[in-house]
Amino acid sequence: MSWGQRVGPRAAAWALCLAAASLLAACATPGPASTGPGSGGEARDHVTASDESESGRRGRVRMELAAAYFGRGQMTTALDEVKLAIAANPNLAAAFNLRGLIYASLGDNRLAEESFRHALQLDPRDADAMQNFGWYLCQEKRFDEADALFRRALAIPQYRDSQRTLLTQGVCQARAGQWLQAEGTLTRANELDPGNPVVAVNLSEVLYHRGEYERARFHIRRVNGIPDVVSAQTLWLAARIERRLGNRQGVEQLGTQLRHRFPESPESAAFERGQFDE
Repeated sequence: MSWGQRVGPRAAAWALCLAAASLLAACATPGPASTGPGSGGEARDHVTASDESESGRRGRVRMELAAAYFGRGQMTTALDEVKLAIAANPNLAAAFNLRGLIYASLGDNRLAEESFRHALQLDPRDADAMQNFGWYLCQEKRFDEADALFRRALAIPQYRDSQRTLLTQGVCQARAGQWLQAEGTLTRANELDPGNPVVAVNLSEVLYHRGEYERARFHIRRVNGIPDVVSAQTLWLAARIERRLGNRQGVEQLGTQLRHRFPESPESAAFERGQFDE
């Protein structure tokens, strides 16, 4: 399967999550509505009707509804469903993980942090909760605490989503100005998931800041070659890279695309003002 063929709904969803300084952030996810330990990646049998208690079933159903509302941005309704899930099953770690995401989205930092910590008390091996709590701490500029959580998640045996945590960790390192570490982390993420355009954009951005312009060009060109994921941000990054490489024709071509495809974007306005280095 080629790089371009791997871009689908999942990649498009990742591409919608924009962070500061042109870095594309990893989306936080609720994680599975698991009722036992090891939700971060250990193999487990499928839960069937004979395994599940009535309270467990109610909690699972409410969690599924909460996750769906969360995915649509209906935070108040999602919070209502999470509360019902917790009432049905107070030991459902994934419900507290999702509650943390919801409260973070609503700007309630105290309850967000409290929720993430309780999720990890219930399931100390929940790598999804570590991932999401780490991203929350990164946005609060608590970079060392965030990095420690990412490392804990990556150390969970058989963790199935390590490329997502590596992406998030790399973005966080870049936010902290740790460009060399971010390059190494995002390179590992790219090796694990070479078809992920969000990894490619973030790696290109980091390489740009490191002065590795040819390598940055390689990655961003692959992204901009796919119509479904090209954006004002990816064209703007490509234009800045080409300017550093002294390719004036390439810069103008990218500027033309910005003007025609994204005329109202801040990136198009910055191009018109010549604010390449701000």
